[in-house]
Amino acid sequence: MNEQENKKKRGGIVLLIIISLLIITNGYTAWLLYNEKTKIVEQKIVTEKVIVERDNVKSDLLALKSDFESLKTTNGAMQAEIDEKKAKIEELIKEAEKHKGDPYIIAKLRKETETLREIMKGYVKTIDSLNTLNQTLVAEKKTVLKQLDEEKEKQNVLTKEKEELKTTIAKGSILTCFNINAKGVSVKRGGKKIVETSKARKADKIKVSFSLGENKIAKSGEKTVYIRIITPDGKEMAKNYDDNYKFTFDKSSGYFAGKETLNYANTEISGVTYCEGQGELVPGNYIIEITCDGVIIGSSNLKLD
Repeated sequence: MNEQENKKKRGGIVLLIIISLLIITNGYTAWLLYNEKTKIVEQKIVTEKVIVERDNVKSDLLALKSDFESLKTTNGAMQAEIDEKKAKIEELIKEAEKHKGDPYIIAKLRKETETLREIMKGYVKTIDSLNTLNQTLVAEKKTVLKQLDEEKEKQNVLTKEKEELKTTIAKGSILTCFNINAKGVSVKRGGKKIVETSKARKADKIKVSFSLGENKIAKSGEKTVYIRIITPDGKEMAKNYDDNYKFTFDKSSGYFAGKETLNYANTEISGVTYCEGQGELVPGNYIIEITCDGVIIGSSNLKLD
């Protein structure tokens, strides 16, 4: 009886131990399942956060790409840098699509996105500064061009005034000629005796006397006075028709019948010239022109019978 009771007691203890072990085992298994389920939930949350961050980064990169595309500059080197950064953004967008569940890559992409955004802000500020500078330069250029036009106009006015002054001085420096007197003369005794005559057949030469007036602005010194005579038949009277008797006046040229060189000292001075041609003088009206410094300064007529 006692032995049987002992067996029952031992059996109860064993059963109690087995039940205890089962309870402990089941509790541990339940704990493991709980921890695994918690890890799965946490991993899912992390993955979802990474995906959301990836989407945010991608969205920021797309917006950044659009911002870079709006940057325009005439600076070649800067534009090349901007184009390089746009290509870099394209690569980062592809990386974001490729590594959507990798938190390390996404974090790296986020950092590079922020760096590119700061770079873009620098470009915007620089471009604005360049645009402001260009506008300033354009305004300054317009001002300078306007000043140059005004200065050019002043120079044109001064040049015109100078030319007008030169013309005035040139006109003012032209000598006056008066007391013009022309007579036919007969030369006798080898030139020792000269007799005035109104007969063409008796005249050997034409004597022309004249006076140059006072002129303070004219150039002083030797003045060569040319006498040009048009004969009654419309020809120029000259001893010879070669370059030795040719002269220029009023932008034209002709032959002189006589000339006289005077030492002009800006005061009144008189001169006499004896003019001759190749043949005998003919009756009729002779036109006398007196030229000095290339300008006709006086004229007269002589009629020989």
